[in-house]
Amino acid sequence: MSDYVIGVDVGGTNLRLALADMSGNIAAKWFASTVGMRDPEKVIRLILDGVKSVLSQVQASPSALRSIAIGVPGVTDVENGIVVATSYLMGWQNVPLRALVERELNIAATIDNDVNFAALGECWTGIARGVRDFVFLAIGTGIGAGIVLDGRLYRGSCWAAGEVGYMLVPGITDGLGKRNEPGPLENMIGGEGIRTQWQRRWSSERTSLPRDLNATEIFDHALNGDSGAQTILRQSATMLAQAIYNISLVLNCPLFVLGGSVGTHPELCVATKEILKQWDLRGTPQLNVSSLGADAQLQGAVRAALDLVDVDR
Repeated sequence: MSDYVIGVDVGGTNLRLALADMSGNIAAKWFASTVGMRDPEKVIRLILDGVKSVLSQVQASPSALRSIAIGVPGVTDVENGIVVATSYLMGWQNVPLRALVERELNIAATIDNDVNFAALGECWTGIARGVRDFVFLAIGTGIGAGIVLDGRLYRGSCWAAGEVGYMLVPGITDGLGKRNEPGPLENMIGGEGIRTQWQRRWSSERTSLPRDLNATEIFDHALNGDSGAQTILRQSATMLAQAIYNISLVLNCPLFVLGGSVGTHPELCVATKEILKQWDLRGTPQLNVSSLGADAQLQGAVRAALDLVDVDR
């Protein structure tokens, strides 16, 4: 009978789960919506439903499971298995997720920030394979970073390393020429921030495009020549380049990987690269889009689950 591990990616809108064999090969997948789901116990019930589903797909019994790794969006105390705080799952503060899951499944469990798992996935099977030092920047609704130094995830003394979305950045000029107050980076170039910047600049006299566009749609229209969308793209790329520049000065990593629904848009990467080339930064880091895409978190979770089995041996 084959043994298996499970990787889980918990998000504000979806929960994804992958079953893998002991070589890391994905044997089955499952996903479900988490929209409106805030109670940790309900999310755990959903995880249990997913576990049953993937086991049935390969006709395996629960005794075949060796471990499970769960990624969540927020600050996680990996050592004690506690979700300290998360901005996308309301009410998730100091949730002992590892203990709750281990009680239900009776297998070893580990938890971590989902972007940390994405970084782990990229250095295991993705574009950062073989790279000892790099930063994974996930740009979706907000922004987070997974930092790998000397081949290991760096989480910080309070488990909050990589929360770059809260970096304070200068304000920007809106469409009316008014300069906004300084604010968090993700308010400027996270998915919601980009949408807000577009809506502030939008005018029916200047564009025929709808006011209610998301970030990737705005970048698509920039590629097609809309001047307002191009302004938002340049503005976003400039702020992203500035963040990369500043992080590079501190960490001196040779590689930055862009992930997330917004970060993987090719136009954002191209525009950011062009800006970085213009600045005199010794050892300008290489900037690439994730090769794993939306599967980066799941790949990292599977890797963490396999590592947990190795530790327990």
